[in-house]
Amino acid sequence: MSIHTDIKASLKEALKAKEQVRLRVIRSLLTAFMNELVATNRTPQDELKDEEALAVIKRAAKQRKESITQYEAAGRTELAEPEKEELVVLEKYLPQMMSQEEIAPVVATKKAELGIDDKSKMGMLVGAVMKELQGKADGGDVKEVVEQSFE
Repeated sequence: MSIHTDIKASLKEALKAKEQVRLRVIRSLLTAFMNELVATNRTPQDELKDEEALAVIKRAAKQRKESITQYEAAGRTELAEPEKEELVVLEKYLPQMMSQEEIAPVVATKKAELGIDDKSKMGMLVGAVMKELQGKADGGDVKEVVEQSFE
């Protein structure tokens, strides 16, 4: 079952269970999916491919994380709480991210493969590792592991 179909089915479950936070997140995701379809000149009845749906979910999660950071910096914890609750729901639809320990061997392999031995080509290495992992790892974690590999 595709991610898009799975989330549509989750809407019915959330309605029956009367889970307000989950319902709010799923509705916002379905709206974002529809906007993505319209932006790519498709009809709202079409479905997004899994990689497109994941991109939309990642974008929504990133927006929540940024909102949480900004609210907490401004001392508005009462506004950060609903965002945190929504982020938890969104993360259930995202694939499990690799840990830094799992990223390290990939970085070492790419570093040897590309023959990179000075820090000036760190960006190129980060790009190559991110391309290889294709959304399985957080960019910040990859950057940190790459920086550690030059120490």
